[in-house]
Amino acid sequence: MNFFRAAWRSVRLAGMFVRFGAELALTRPSTREARADWLHRFCATAMREMGIEISVAGSFPERGAVISNHLSYLDIVVFAAVHPCVFVSKAEIRSWPVVGWMTTMSGTVYVERGHGGSAMKARAEMQAALDAGLPVVFFPEGTTSNGNGLLKFHSGLLAQAMDGGAPVTAACLRYELREDNGAGVSVADDVCYWGDRNMLGHVFTFLGLRGVRAEVRFAEEPMEFSSDVLHRKRAAVEARAAVAALRTNTFREGEQVAGEMHHF
Repeated sequence: MNFFRAAWRSVRLAGMFVRFGAELALTRPSTREARADWLHRFCATAMREMGIEISVAGSFPERGAVISNHLSYLDIVVFAAVHPCVFVSKAEIRSWPVVGWMTTMSGTVYVERGHGGSAMKARAEMQAALDAGLPVVFFPEGTTSNGNGLLKFHSGLLAQAMDGGAPVTAACLRYELREDNGAGVSVADDVCYWGDRNMLGHVFTFLGLRGVRAEVRFAEEPMEFSSDVLHRKRAAVEARAAVAALRTNTFREGEQVAGEMHHF
């Protein structure tokens, strides 16, 4: 990690927040579509200016729910950079520096664990986004990991999406470092964000990295579940298997396996 690169990118990123924040304050977009478009332009600009490459295999669904593995705060930025969308996330995200403000202003649906009625409220807001024609993205693992495997998928949000009749499409994220960043630097520790870590320190370290590349693959078709929403745990197992299949069959270490890659 290069300290001066991280410092310079931090300044540039702050400038982008000022620019896009001012736009948001002046235009005050009132619709979900307008806010999703604002986030899309913001994230696409940030990825380009930070030198982070995004490769996409398959097509981002134009409607319905998208589920993916969860590796970092960067996941939200990557998906938003590829296509306007709405996120469903744990309420703790609101307190995250930078990302929390960004997701809140863009209309993210928050779920508060252990609070009665939170799931039903989330369902109503998810349905409103779906009715507006926006894909809704969420991460059934519920937390991030270092990418070595998939965690258990939780069924709550998946059941809400299924109950609303939304098609559910699997996606998979993978990160790699295409340039040498020095001894001890790894994707698992310096790109993925997991465990009890200082977020600001991690972000600063991340901004100093070179050659970061995100790869996203979308399934060709929405999932077909073997049962209905009443068997939500079985649906969660099947959803996890669909994401695991993309992870196994699509991304070998440093190699594109299937599907044309579109670069952003």
